[in-house]
Amino acid sequence: MAMIKKYAFPAVLLLLLFTACRSKHKINQQSDEIYSRHLQRQVKLTIINTPMPDDKTELNLLILNDGQDMEKLGVKETLDSLYKKGLIRPLLIVGVHAGDREQEYGVAGYPDFLKRGSKAGFYDAFINNELYPFAKKNATVRKFKTVAIAGCSLGGLSAFDIAWNRADKIDKVGVFSGSFWWRDKDDKAADYSDDKNRVMMNKLKASRKRPALKYWFYAGGKEEDGDRDKDGIIDVVDDTKDLVALLKNKNIAMPGDISYIEDPNGKHDHEAWRKQFADFLVWGFKR
Repeated sequence: MAMIKKYAFPAVLLLLLFTACRSKHKINQQSDEIYSRHLQRQVKLTIINTPMPDDKTELNLLILNDGQDMEKLGVKETLDSLYKKGLIRPLLIVGVHAGDREQEYGVAGYPDFLKRGSKAGFYDAFINNELYPFAKKNATVRKFKTVAIAGCSLGGLSAFDIAWNRADKIDKVGVFSGSFWWRDKDDKAADYSDDKNRVMMNKLKASRKRPALKYWFYAGGKEEDGDRDKDGIIDVVDDTKDLVALLKNKNIAMPGDISYIEDPNGKHDHEAWRKQFADFLVWGFKR
C-alpha cells in the first residue's frame, strides 16, 4: 500500500504534464460573438487557432467570410494537418457567420442591378473598425505578421473588395469561385456589356491604386452552365480570368503576386472548395 502511495503523486503529475503538453500542440476551436454598431446586430464568430507562438509577432490572421460553413470546408482538419507537418506558420482564423448575406456581401457603395449588396459598405466598416481590433485584442498582439481575408462565391467577391479597400491592414486575399459577374445591369438587357457593367472590373479600371496585395484565385470548370459571351468557357472562369488579366495589364500586381488555380471538374460547392483549402493556406502562410 505504501508503495502505491509513493508512486501515486508522480504518476498524477506526469499525467498532468502530458495533458498540458498535448494541449500546447492542439488546434483549438471556440465560438464567440461581437456586437456590431455598423451592422446593428450580434455577429457570431467561429475561431480556430494553432498553438500560440512564444513570440506573438509571429502570429498570422485569416478572416473568413461565411464562418458558419467552416466545418463544410474542413478548416480545422486542414489546419491541424498542415500545422503538424510544419507547413504553415502559427495562425488564427476568425470565421464570421453571415447575416443578411445578399445585402452585406458585395462591392461597397455599388449595389448590383437588383439592389443587392446595399450593406456591403457597413460590412467593410465592421471588418475594419470592429473585427480587426477585436482579433488583435483577444490575441493580445499589437500587429499580426500577415493578415489575409478569404471567401467563397459572393463571400469571395466581398473578401476581394474588402482587401482592396483595406490594403493598409490586409496583405493577402483568397477568392474561391468569386462572384465577379456582379453587375449594375441585367445581362439580358440589349445594351449590357461585360466591359461596361461588371462592377468590380469597373472599380479597378477607375482606380489609380496599386495596393501591395497578393492574390489567390480558384475557379471550377463545372460550376455552372452560364456562358454570356458564347465562347465555350463558363462565366465564373471567364470572369475570374478577366479580373486576373486586369490586375496584370494595369500593373496593379506583379505576376508572381497572383496565383490562379482552375479545376476542370470543380463544381460550385463546398466539396470543391474544401479540396483547394490546403493549397490556399500554404500559399498564404507557408512556413
